This record gives sequence, C-alpha cells and structure tokens, in this order.
Amino acid sequence: MEFLKKKISTLLLLMVVASSIVAQNNQQVLEAAYAKSYEKEKSGDFSAAMDALKSVYDKSSYEINLRLGWLNYNAGLFDESIIFYTNAHQLKPYSEEARFGLILPKAALGRWNEVIELYDKILEINPNNTVALYRLGLVYYGRKDYNKAFPLFQKVVDLYPFGYDGLLMLGWTSYFLGNYNQAKVLFNKVKLYNPNDASANEGLQLIK
Repeated sequence: MEFLKKKISTLLLLMVVASSIVAQNNQQVLEAAYAKSYEKEKSGDFSAAMDALKSVYDKSSYEINLRLGWLNYNAGLFDESIIFYTNAHQLKPYSEEARFGLILPKAALGRWNEVIELYDKILEINPNNTVALYRLGLVYYGRKDYNKAFPLFQKVVDLYPFGYDGLLMLGWTSYFLGNYNQAKVLFNKVKLYNPNDASANEGLQLIK
C-alpha cells in the first residue's frame, strides 16, 4: 500500500513538471508571436502582423482578439475588426478598452447609433470616464445636437476645470446654444491655457 502511494505521488509530480514545461513552452511561443506582430505593425505590414497572431490564435484569448481587432482596423478591414473586438468584449463584458476598440471600426463605417450605445454603456459602468464623455459630446456636437453635447462637455470641465479640450468644446457648445457670456468666459480660459489659440480667438471675435 505504501509503495502504491509513493508511485502515485511520483506520477503526480511528473505530471506537474510536464505541465509546467508545456506552459513555459506555450508562453515562449506566444511571446515570439507577439514580438513578430509588433515588429510587423511598426513597419506598417498589418497583414503580416495579423498572421503572426493567427498562428497562435485562441478564441478564448481576450488579448489576441483585442489585438486582432486593432490590427484589422488599421488595415481597413472594419467588419473583421468588429468580429474580433466583439469576441474580446464577450470574453470581458466589463472591459472599457474592448468597447473603445469596438467603437473604432463602427465609427469608420458610420454606424453612429451603435457608437452612441457603446459610449452610453461605458458611462453606465463608469460615469466619470472623461474620454467617453468628451467623445460622445463630439458625436452630438457633430450632429448639431448641442443640448445633448452640453452636459457631457460640462462634466468634463467639472472634472478637469483647466483642461484645454473640454473648455474649448464647452465654449463652442455654449456659443451655439446662445449662451454668449458663458462662451466668452470659457474662450478666455482657453487663452490662459494657450494664449494664441486660433479657435478661441475666432469664438471671441464672433461674440463681439
């Protein structure tokens, strides 16, 4: 009985060692694939960068799906990019980076209602995400829906009172809503950040 226990213990130890070796080998293969992918991306060869990762593709890998989403987007393969970013999003449902990634190809395809839904979901999870607040504000501003853009830019400024982008866009949104006094104050604050700012100077000229 004692001999059998020792034999089982030895077998288990060998299995653990073998598993560790396999894991280490897999890690080395993955690192080599990522290194080649980054190298090819740097030279602008997105197809080769994708091929490097596809050789080790695992649908359950969040990291590989996320990166393939990025590479396909840069290659102009927007539908394929959506597939990989969606896979990443499904693997990590609370991931903000997966949603931000998914926004890229959808925006490139002009699917703005879906873009808005993605930003709304990010803000539902993280109401103070200034990147999502600002970019969603830009979407509404581009649609000339200034009433929806205003509170988004206002929150950005509340969180970053001396942030250039938020101040400038809140200034222009205030201007188009007819709040000229507020717009003037905001444009002047922008000029404290950048005294020669062309956009702020344009806004101040229009208010005169």
